[in-house]
Amino acid sequence: MKIKFLGAAQMVTGSCHLVTVNDHSILLDCGLIQGTRDQEEENLKPFHFDVKKIDAVVLSHAHLDHSGRLPLLIKQGYRGPIFTHAATADLCKILLEDAGYLNERSAEWDNRKRERKGEDPVEPLFTQADAQFTQQFFEGIEYDQPIEVVPGFELTLHDAGHILGSAIVEARLKENGVNKTLVFTGDLGHLGAPILRDPVRLQHADLVLMESTYGDRQHRSWDETWKELGDVLRCAREDHGNILMPSFTIGRTQELLYTFERYFDDWELGDWEIFLDSPMAIKANQVYAKHADIHNHRARSLAKQEGSPFKLPNLHLTESTEESMAINRLKSGALIIAGSGMCTGGRIKHHLKHNLWRKDSHIIFVGFQARGTPGRALVDGASSLNLWGESIKVRAQIHTIGGLSAHADQQGLLEWYKAFESRPPVVLVHGEPDAQECLSDILCNETGADVKIAAKGETLNLLRV
Repeated sequence: MKIKFLGAAQMVTGSCHLVTVNDHSILLDCGLIQGTRDQEEENLKPFHFDVKKIDAVVLSHAHLDHSGRLPLLIKQGYRGPIFTHAATADLCKILLEDAGYLNERSAEWDNRKRERKGEDPVEPLFTQADAQFTQQFFEGIEYDQPIEVVPGFELTLHDAGHILGSAIVEARLKENGVNKTLVFTGDLGHLGAPILRDPVRLQHADLVLMESTYGDRQHRSWDETWKELGDVLRCAREDHGNILMPSFTIGRTQELLYTFERYFDDWELGDWEIFLDSPMAIKANQVYAKHADIHNHRARSLAKQEGSPFKLPNLHLTESTEESMAINRLKSGALIIAGSGMCTGGRIKHHLKHNLWRKDSHIIFVGFQARGTPGRALVDGASSLNLWGESIKVRAQIHTIGGLSAHADQQGLLEWYKAFESRPPVVLVHGEPDAQECLSDILCNETGADVKIAAKGETLNLLRV
């Protein structure tokens, strides 16, 4: 009865952990490694286990840093089930197919350059077809419904409140008459978030495998966050220009639309034409509406009354390229939500080209901007931005709205752990070293917990915890 840490160890991507019990092997998550070019090249390397000996996969949620290598697992011979919440299975269809498409485009672009240099072509990491083939292995299950994955591994998923369908994994293990309960947080959600319910708090575990993304910081309150966003929208209204909101297509976009409905009159949103300019986000909206039964009480009631929690009288869903291009003929009164969230690709770059140089435009960032991305450059005060070889002067007003993270902050992580009746040992994963050290200290000092930070490749014997 062991667990081996194969990813998201002292980093925040590539979630992957191998549990063995009764000679069966179960994979918890199979995520993409994201970050620098060198880090992402790790995805091309073989898995650190025999793929054909894996009996089952348990997936905590749909984000690619948890699900993004599943098509590779299938390509290399895995043919077993992928257990996850039904909403996660639906979101993975969108995310994995989109990733396959982007992989194909990236390989095509690289191969044009390689051909000119006389170099051999490269293959995409995985294709849309690979992603589509992977879908047949998903087995959608509901929260709080125990199932036997393999003999000695009973699985129960609990709502993690991170994105739709996200789950805390509770694994009740039994080997040679010994019982152990392993709890894996996946990614825990931000208390009080729009649409979603708060993370379920459990009372018993023998070991907690815990994310630590924001283990070193606190989020702003929701009230402060909404006040700040409302103030920015009112300011932009007075300038009579356009608003661009780069947004992550799954999770953040749905929260924005839902909150727009809630504050529609207070923020005078009826004065704008609101465009959701993202085919992927439009599909995600449909999945959110389909699974309204796992929304929080208000969102569930709204979906029951309106058929969807995203009904706005002035909302335009622009799916085609022609519809997207037509938006840029509008010089004022357009509020445009488009991906990607960090401006690394997608339709938002075209809208930046048409609005970034205008003094009456406002760019509102509602998500984290990683170093090296165009979004981070704008947040850090860049005077110009290079788009398709053209230098665009930055004259638009740039705003960053804090407090919208989908992850629990330090206090949220601490309070979630305190719900355990005993103080089970903790292994921290999915976090940068500084955040993990900080969370480790506060857990030890306030709860007396035995806390360990996972190292990649390390194996822990669960019979000894």
